[in-house]
Amino acid sequence: MKKLIFATGNEDKMREIREILADSGYEILSMKEAGVDLDIVEDGTTFEENAMIKAKAVMEATGALTLADDSGLEIDAFDGGPGVYSARYLGKDTPYTEKNRIILDKMKDIPEKDRTARFVCVIAAAFPDGQTHTTRGTMEGIIGYEAKGENGFGYDPIFYLPDLKKYSAQLSSEEKNDLSHRGEALRKMREVL
Repeated sequence: MKKLIFATGNEDKMREIREILADSGYEILSMKEAGVDLDIVEDGTTFEENAMIKAKAVMEATGALTLADDSGLEIDAFDGGPGVYSARYLGKDTPYTEKNRIILDKMKDIPEKDRTARFVCVIAAAFPDGQTHTTRGTMEGIIGYEAKGENGFGYDPIFYLPDLKKYSAQLSSEEKNDLSHRGEALRKMREVL
C-alpha cells in the first residue's frame, strides 16, 4: 500500500482523517509515526499558505507525498477572527474550555442573526515531483449560547448547526465527517489523489 504522511501530531485530527480517507488506497501516517520531528513555523496569513508551509516542509524532509491542513473558526462578529489564529487565540496553551467560555462571554449580547460563523479547512498536498494542490471546505453555523456536547474538540462545543438543532460536539463521528469542513476538504483531496 502506498504511504502518505499527514503533517499533524493531533490525534483527534488523525482519527477523522483516517476515517474520511479510509478508501483512498493510502496508508496514512502522522508525523510521529513517520519519525518526523520538525518545528514548522506557520507564518502565512491564509489557511492556504499555512497548510502549504506544513505540507512542503514535511515532504522536503521525507521525500514522501504529504498532506497538511490548516483550519480554524471564522466568527463574523469578530471580523472573521480568530481565523488562521484559531489555535493560538488567547494563547497557544490556553485550554479550549477557557477559549470557548471567553468567546461565549464576548458574544452574550449579540443577537442570533449576527452570530454567524464557519469552520474552514484547507488541505494542501505536496507531491515528491514538486506538484502542489489545495482544497477547501467550510461548515456554516452560528456561535451558540452555551458549550454542549462531548464528541468534538476545539471549538466544536460552541458551534451550533441550526438546521440540525445540534452543536458540532453533539454529532456522531459519522455525521461530523459527512458535514464538516475537514470532511469536505478531504473528500475533494481524495479526488486529487
